[in-house]
Amino acid sequence: MVYVMIYDCPQVIDIPLKTRAEWIRKIYPQVHVLEVPSGPPDSKEDPEIMRQHEEFIREHLPEPITHLFSSEWYGDYISKALGAENICVDQNRNIIPISGTKVRSNPHEYRDYLHPIVYRDFIKKIVFLGAESTGKTTIAEEVAKEHKTEWMPEYGREYWEKNNTEGKLSKEQLVELANIHLEKEEELLQKANKYLFVDSNAITTEMFSRFYHGDAHPELSRLAKESESRYDLVFVCDTDIPYVEDGTRSGAKHREIFQRQIIEDLNKRGVSFILLSGTIKDRINKINETLKKFKLK
Repeated sequence: MVYVMIYDCPQVIDIPLKTRAEWIRKIYPQVHVLEVPSGPPDSKEDPEIMRQHEEFIREHLPEPITHLFSSEWYGDYISKALGAENICVDQNRNIIPISGTKVRSNPHEYRDYLHPIVYRDFIKKIVFLGAESTGKTTIAEEVAKEHKTEWMPEYGREYWEKNNTEGKLSKEQLVELANIHLEKEEELLQKANKYLFVDSNAITTEMFSRFYHGDAHPELSRLAKESESRYDLVFVCDTDIPYVEDGTRSGAKHREIFQRQIIEDLNKRGVSFILLSGTIKDRINKINETLKKFKLK
């Protein structure tokens, strides 16, 4: 059995313990991850601090160990305290010429040293909501180009064109649509750079289900609920631009109805959002200003 001990120490690292533990579980499913809260914050060569580390690790190990793997000087004294053989891995950073501290200082600059599963959690997810013909697709694509990253088109249109019956989708089909959209979003997160700009999400899909069917499938409601906290920023595109009919939309009158429902639903859910009005250029400028304001740029 190989144990990987990860403990929480907000004074040193602000990435949640659960997040770091899940990285290890996904990348190395064969190891046993030990999540330990409130670890000693210091690692100085001080007798008292060294004793604290020894006792802390011994206390949280489920059984005696034979080998201790680390890449730091403290592996020597901790292994002795545990009666284990010390295996020091690349302490001088010859194989991997960078420290974890430096990577954390700018994960985007040093992304080549991060597994895609890890880097995915450093991507800021930004979603654009709003009724039909409010500029979501154009804006998502344009800001993605500007920031040299990926964008997720609304999957609903593609799915509708392939699967609709007399212009409609069943409640079960809407669940499938939302799940596929999310799967595609996850795939793009593995390739994105700093940001992933997303056109629509399960909240909108659930709203359409309620509009056309009077209710929504429980699974779709669950996905919509998860979407409430999935995104770092939520923008709602306003209806103050000309309505463009493309043969698949519901009409300008319905656009206003959908828009009111979307905003009411977001307020009811407690989802904070920023309204984008004016020309496409005005909206993109506001997006970039917001990214700077929230230190996302």
